[in-house]
Order: sequence, then structure tokens, then C-alpha cells
Amino acid sequence: MSDQTPYGKNSDEVPYDPYAGPAAPSYSSEQPTAPQQPYPGQAYGQEPPAPAGQPYGQQPYPGQQPPPAGQPYPGQQPYGQQPYPGQPYEDPNAKSRIAAGLLGILIGSLGIHRFYLGYTGIGLTMLLISVLSFGLLSPLVAIWGIVEGILYLTDKTGSFSRDAQGRPLRA
Repeated sequence: MSDQTPYGKNSDEVPYDPYAGPAAPSYSSEQPTAPQQPYPGQAYGQEPPAPAGQPYGQQPYPGQQPPPAGQPYPGQQPYGQQPYPGQPYEDPNAKSRIAAGLLGILIGSLGIHRFYLGYTGIGLTMLLISVLSFGLLSPLVAIWGIVEGILYLTDKTGSFSRDAQGRPLRA
């Protein structure tokens, strides 16, 4: 047999395509890359200057002196510090005393207030007593929930003033 294809063309030839665009450039590691355009005031081949003492490229206002290294700008508080000296600290994850009290008073027979505060064992116990007794013991569990709801609303320092993780309840 010969090296020709059935139509009489040599198999090494690439067929001509009149509709093909220009050949795509090959990106091999052998070709040099063009340098990036420099920043103003920067010569070719140098790294861009890092702003001294300025995190994330933050520039001071005109006429403002940058603060010493490690210090925040005036008016900005570091993470975890109080914005005002007289203001008490309030945990952002703290549960609401009012929400827990109202849940206990309104739907305390289902133990929803205990679930809300993270006491899932007692909440599940209250729920199961109400549901598995087909509502016969539900009035007793409702009284239990009303008493706990009132205690959550009134107790400021005892065991009803904290959630399951020990965080104080917020007002």
C-alpha cells in the first residue's frame, strides 16, 4: 500500500480551510513574557513600592500624619475594645431575656424557651411529656413553663439569668 489516503492526498498534509482564522499563538514556557507596565515613578523591572505603615494600601488624608506602626487611626477602635469607656460590654451572641420569658409564658408547655436558650435536654423532656401524654399532662407542663418564663424575666443574677453556655442574658 502507499502513503496516500483513499482520496489521493498525502496523509502528512494539512487540508486548507478557507474559513479558518489566523493561527492561535502557542503559549509555551520557552517564549519570554513581556514585562508589566511600570507604576508612575517606577523603573522597569522593579517591584511596586509598598506604602510605609499603611495596611492594605490605605493612604492618609492630605495633611494627616500616619499613626505609629501597630496603632489605629484616630477615631477607629481596635477589634475587641469598647467604643466608649462608660458603655458596658454586651455579648453579640447573648440570648434575649425578654424572648426567653415570653416563650416560656406563651408556649412553655412545649419547652420552646429551653430550646431557645440551649437547654435541649430539658426542652425535649417538656415537649415529650406534653406530646406523649396526648395533652393530659400539658397543663402541668404549661404551669412549669409559666413559672420559668416569669423567672427568666425577673432573675438578674441567679441560674435563670444565663443560657446553657453560661453567657448572661441581655435585656
